[in-house]
Parts: sequence; structure tokens; C-alpha cells
Amino acid sequence: MRRNVGGNYTNPCLTMHQPWASLLVFGIKRIEGRSWPAPIRGRLWIHAASKIPEPETIKAMEDFYREIYAVNGIKDLKFPENYPTSRLLGCVEVVGCIKCEELQCWEELPEGVRLEGQTDYCWLCEQPQIYEAAVRGLRPVEAPYPVKFPLVDPGDHFSLKPGSLTCLPNTSKTSALEISSRLSNVIAGARLAATQFSRENKDNASVYVEAETPVSSRTRNKKGKVQNEENVDDVDSSLIAEDYK
Repeated sequence: MRRNVGGNYTNPCLTMHQPWASLLVFGIKRIEGRSWPAPIRGRLWIHAASKIPEPETIKAMEDFYREIYAVNGIKDLKFPENYPTSRLLGCVEVVGCIKCEELQCWEELPEGVRLEGQTDYCWLCEQPQIYEAAVRGLRPVEAPYPVKFPLVDPGDHFSLKPGSLTCLPNTSKTSALEISSRLSNVIAGARLAATQFSRENKDNASVYVEAETPVSSRTRNKKGKVQNEENVDDVDSSLIAEDYK
């Protein structure tokens, strides 16, 4: 990856398994969980890996989001009609990264958002946009419950980082999140679905995923293989447009 003058990475792209990739781009998923802190701030392109998701995995994740949105009164949650693979889906804006325990104690956020944090590090994502090849551009998404993550220091785009919220007044007197038995079950199901992919990635840590259509031969020859879903790679914006002509 290449850094620009400001220290941020240029045109990063994250390859993710479905259904997590589409849920993020459609604005349903607002927290991207990782075992490592986000190295970027700003636009992050999302590419769907080639693995077709199991129906059980899709159901587990959709049930999980139905329940955590219901905590904030959102009952009619509309999911993507399908979960395409091996293609560029769109992008989100990464505005910060904090630890799971910090997210769960952040009382300024809706309770459902705080419940999304189930991994060591939580990437805070806003402004989802879907890439529409037909019109060769990005279309803003009307998320069911958009959230604005307030920066600790509005003048510093990297101010939301692990450990940055421990000094905030609100974190000293936090109320425990109320988790019903039904919510506990869907959280367990979501963790199980994610764990299955995590085990596969550990078993194939040295394997690269070969990008399928619509990546052109020109792009493939220049950029090589797309890295697995736990890596961030550069994407040349001019090549993105070229691939979809």
C-alpha cells in the first residue's frame, strides 16, 4: 500500500466475504470488525470475494441485524435481494477505529450500534455508496439507521483510534447493554458464522484469491492477484472505470 503526504493510504480496497460485504455497502452494517486496527481514514472500496455464501450464513447475519435494529425501534429492515461475488460493490468512509469495549461504552451512540461490536477492533463506517456499473458511478445509499460518529478532535481525522475514548467523561459512568435471550442467540449465531470464515482463512493464510470477473486482464496483469479478505490493497481509480466500460 502507498501513503499520501498526509500519512493516509491512497485508494485502499478491502476484499470481504459475503454477506458482510453487501451489508456494509448497503449501510446496514455500520461497524466493520477486525482483529487489527484500521490503518486508514477516508474512502475504503469494498470488493466481494469469490466464495458464495451459505444460506445458513446469510440467515444468521440477517437475523442478527434484525434484532439489533429492533433495539432502536427499526422493525422493517430491508436486506439486499442478492449477495454477488467476485466484484466491486461500492465504498464506505472509515471515520475511526476503536476497541470493542470502547464502542459498547459509548453512550452517545444508539444502543443497536454499540451491540454491533463483537471483535477486538471496530472500524467505524459512514456514507455507504453502491457502485453502479451501468451509470459508471457511485449512488449514495439510504441506510435504515445512519449514524454519525463524532470525532474526539474534529481537526484530526485519526482522533478516533483505539484508546481514544477512555478519557471521555461519558465512559466513566456507562450503563450495561441490555441483552435479551433472543438477542444473545442471534449474536452467538453471527459469531459462529464469522468464526467459520476465520478458521478457513487461518488454514489458507498463504493463499491469494484470484479475482474473477469483472476484473479485466489489463488490471490483473498490472495489479496481480487480489489479496485475501484480511488484507487491504491499493486500487487504481482509473482502472476501476476501465474495468466497467
